[in-house]
Amino acid sequence: MPTVRPSGPGAVDVELDVNGIRTPLHVAPHTTLLDALREDVGLLGAKKVCDEGTCGACTLLVDGRAVYACMTLAVACAGRSVETVEGLARDGELHPVQEAFIAHDAFQCGFCTPGQIMSVVALLRATPSPSADEVMRAVSGNLCRCGAYPNIVEAALAAARKGKERP
Repeated sequence: MPTVRPSGPGAVDVELDVNGIRTPLHVAPHTTLLDALREDVGLLGAKKVCDEGTCGACTLLVDGRAVYACMTLAVACAGRSVETVEGLARDGELHPVQEAFIAHDAFQCGFCTPGQIMSVVALLRATPSPSADEVMRAVSGNLCRCGAYPNIVEAALAAARKGKERP
């Protein structure tokens, strides 16, 4: 059960499907999805960096589409499916994109990694066999200050190849 943060007059009740779990929240109308997930639900994978939609560190999926959680209001997501990096692993097994990021050293400091992973997951669900250019476009909204883009592209392409090998 999420912690309820004091939200003052005008707070509203919303219910989200967060990583497959029905999650009721009581938030101020101006609360971002990022703040609600981090402060009320305790999911810290999406990072709060620029808080203005320019770095992509807060990227997650809403109804399967990559969005910046810092630019999305929690109330706008009522009744919708929200998927965070914490929800990718299943039964103790990492998601193929997570595995590929590790295998291809697709991170250095790791701060942008959750957003990069979520952008790649969204891409591979929409385009199972992307080109390197399509991967670069998909992660173009995710700033990697360390410059790990070549490894990120290779990890995405490897995850796509692995996806084709699975039954």
